[in-house]
Amino acid sequence: EKTPLHRAVQAMSKQGTRLLDLMGYKADGLINNIGLEQEIFLVPRHAFYRRPDLQFTGRTVMGKSAARGQEMSDHYMGPISRATTAFDCMRQIQMECFKMGIPLKTRHREVAPNQYEFAPLFGNCISQTDQNLMVMQVIEEVASENGLAALLQEKPFAGINGSGKHNNWSLGTLDGVNLLNPKQINAASKNPEIFPVVMAALVSAIDKHGDLMRLAIASPGNDFRLGAMEAPPAVMSTYLGEDMTKYLMDFMETGKVTEYVPSKKKLGFGADAISAIEVPAEDRNRTSPFPYGGARFEFRAAGSSQNVSIVNTCLNTMAAEAFQIVADRIEAGESPTAVAQDLLKKHSKVVFNGNGYDPAWPDQAVEKGIWRIDSGVDAIKKLTDAKNTELFEKMGVLTPRECEARKTVLLEHYVGSVEMEAMTMVDMINQHVIPSCKKAELGFVKKLEDSVKTLKKAVGEIHGASDEAEAAALARVLRLDTMIKVREVCDEAESLCPPSLWTLASYAELLFLDTHPEGDLLL
Repeated sequence: EKTPLHRAVQAMSKQGTRLLDLMGYKADGLINNIGLEQEIFLVPRHAFYRRPDLQFTGRTVMGKSAARGQEMSDHYMGPISRATTAFDCMRQIQMECFKMGIPLKTRHREVAPNQYEFAPLFGNCISQTDQNLMVMQVIEEVASENGLAALLQEKPFAGINGSGKHNNWSLGTLDGVNLLNPKQINAASKNPEIFPVVMAALVSAIDKHGDLMRLAIASPGNDFRLGAMEAPPAVMSTYLGEDMTKYLMDFMETGKVTEYVPSKKKLGFGADAISAIEVPAEDRNRTSPFPYGGARFEFRAAGSSQNVSIVNTCLNTMAAEAFQIVADRIEAGESPTAVAQDLLKKHSKVVFNGNGYDPAWPDQAVEKGIWRIDSGVDAIKKLTDAKNTELFEKMGVLTPRECEARKTVLLEHYVGSVEMEAMTMVDMINQHVIPSCKKAELGFVKKLEDSVKTLKKAVGEIHGASDEAEAAALARVLRLDTMIKVREVCDEAESLCPPSLWTLASYAELLFLDTHPEGDLLL
């Protein structure tokens, strides 16, 4: 997937420098800088070996929730404990990456039990994409050396947060001027008109091509993660914040060009011994899929296991077209401000500064005409819509045939993932759940045997589908309906079965390194 990414960055650079040149700012070229926040789970390896689902699919297809979860946010707020192997593991991961020239600047706990995060320094998206793939490999290898298993899948466990890979995205000149940093671009260009024009172009791209953004993050694991109070919903809006929104709306209404200066506020502590500090008046909105956070956008919906080539290919292609549209209109005689005003009037509906987790928001977004695609399968199919194949071909990024091939591969990948999950569930029921229920004399055996037949029948129907699109649609029903109902039976059986008779590792064993001593088992 690196070749289309190179093409997309090239197109963005070509059209972006053309636009800047028309506005009196000479740039030799543009690059896309990204910073990828990699979230993972680390679980005891001995427990991992007692979970066929984690070994084969990366997520648990069954499992009763532990009595303790993430209710207290104690894992998120605490330091990485030296009492567990996680500390040494993360330190070694960081050092191994440093040796390869990959600066993982931060390491910390995340919200869910046994969930952690690494984040590198910002860099060119071409090299950052390669480095992230290497980081994921290092994480898995080093975890095994420390008696742990690293889980990169987006939703390994039900009932607690899943993992993302936040794609912090910005555009800059080859000499380091960030187009999304108003102070930098104004100082370098001496033209305060550039920043609002660039922002208007990007807002228009988000509104026009939200379907591309959605398909870019349609990894199988995101089925369970998007909109689950840990990641944004499948509505492709953008958050700009009150200050930035007011700035752009004033610009849209009046055409008056001013410098954007975000407001600050004093944070006092009510104690003379502690001085007040100055902080930004607002932060990025964590409920938005694509918030502006000052000098960059953060694509929060990307999945933790993803190769982000496709994510940044889509973003850069969208940006390239938006810059081309503005440049064409300027060359035709319109002023940059007039073009930007028009784009904002047509596309500012995509700006949403409210709570993305509000249950009413997805329906409201549809009423406003904002892209909402709940199904990852449906999102993947959008790749070959005429609007999108024309975009990719026009920008020299993908041919229609290449779009068709990628759609087929993505759908087949989804089907294959679900089939593995379903057949693993069948094996776990036959080899673990039913024998445990029989030993414990629980009355679930008939239900479980019927469930196995249901799962096998559903897999057979997928195999009989006429094409990959039909197979993927059937797989999605199997995964998000049939398997969930079967899981409920398995989890109820686990809740009643004595631990000594239950042969699968429980959530309690998997998720709490600090409560299950395993040093003698691992080292």
